[in-house]
Amino acid sequence: MRTPTPTATFDERTAPFETGSPVNQAPNFLLRRIDMRYTAHRTILVRGLKSLEPIIQLILTDFNLSENGWLFTGRNGSESADPLYGFTNMKQLYQKADPEYEGRYTVPALWDKKTHTIVNNESSEIIRMLYDQFDEFLEPDQREVNKPEGGFYPPHLRKEIDAMNEWVYNTVNNGVYKCGFSMTQEAYDSNVYPLFKSLDRLEEHLADPAHQPYLFGEHITEADIRLYTTMARFDVAYYNIFNCNLKMIRHDYPRLSRWLRNLYWDESDRTNGGVFKKTTFFEVYKYGYLRAKGRQIHGGSDVGWSVVIPRGPVPDIEPLTEEEEREIISGTRKKLSGLNIGNGTPASPSSHNPFSAQGEGRGMGAIFGADGDLPSDGVTSPGGATASTSKEDEDDDDPKHVIKRRTTHGEENAKWYKAAKKAEKKLGAPNLHLAQS
Repeated sequence: MRTPTPTATFDERTAPFETGSPVNQAPNFLLRRIDMRYTAHRTILVRGLKSLEPIIQLILTDFNLSENGWLFTGRNGSESADPLYGFTNMKQLYQKADPEYEGRYTVPALWDKKTHTIVNNESSEIIRMLYDQFDEFLEPDQREVNKPEGGFYPPHLRKEIDAMNEWVYNTVNNGVYKCGFSMTQEAYDSNVYPLFKSLDRLEEHLADPAHQPYLFGEHITEADIRLYTTMARFDVAYYNIFNCNLKMIRHDYPRLSRWLRNLYWDESDRTNGGVFKKTTFFEVYKYGYLRAKGRQIHGGSDVGWSVVIPRGPVPDIEPLTEEEEREIISGTRKKLSGLNIGNGTPASPSSHNPFSAQGEGRGMGAIFGADGDLPSDGVTSPGGATASTSKEDEDDDDPKHVIKRRTTHGEENAKWYKAAKKAEKKLGAPNLHLAQS
């Protein structure tokens, strides 16, 4: 029995992919994901920013996590069963791709409906695939080669982006989990100070006019996408629930706060109509991380205890000032096309994961993502399932236990979410599907 090395468990790296892989076939893919974790959120951000919704269908799993991976239960917006094969958990998908697979059943996951198998289960690789591997199915102005300054991973910035990805991943993206799931004072102290040192470093980085309004200038890059998913969760979840409480983004990091709010509130072409806002669900994060922390405290069990969801901070994210709104409006630019800028493949160490594009199974016709934002030590349930990311519902179907997905308080938020769901329904079922919880 082959036991693949779980490279994404707590050491997810940005890795290359092969442009000749089968993802460049006709649109026939399905992406399964869970939205609470930042690695899963990355993929849905890129999917939206690239207008890939008609090509990659979104399929939801429930918050429930078991020894068989994430579940399809029909609750919390999830499917009652996998729409392709009738499966009820992610383990069945992994074993269909490789009957001998013995690793973790992670998400997000992009599945090739033609070849019925997996190409990749690394979210950092998936987002780079999404940049340009489906461009032949998009309008010319949506293709990476025609994007201003080279798109999300421009050749002239790759060295800087990769360098930032490295330290941000270790101390910020994963730093919050290292703090939140620390079992000793020593472990907590060894991670909380590097976390805030890196936040200080990001604040200073944004002081450079060349690093405004985004991390590397006038255009959103991969560095912004990878940082956003952690920053959006910071004040509402990591600050209180994970003890990342030396400072708050909104009060103590004015440049980071403005950068975050610019991405969230911007509904211009730069964010493809507000993709960051539409994919951010603060109440879900509060509930999910409380459940995750509770599972750790209660030995991986979800029985016999409940969570009290904090009402603060209020608001979940602060609004833009009038001046900041004017700057967003004045900075809005129409999409450009016709720029012949290449987007080659970066050089990185190969992955030992069989579902990585660089692993033993490269050439498979599907893509899987990984929940690599969680520690593997001391955060698993007795059944072997990773407890720390579970956003599980209670065992009954009481409506009061169903988490309502929302962002900020107020009628405006409810209106845009309703409009987004209406637009999504009007589009119909796309050719690919993406599962998320």
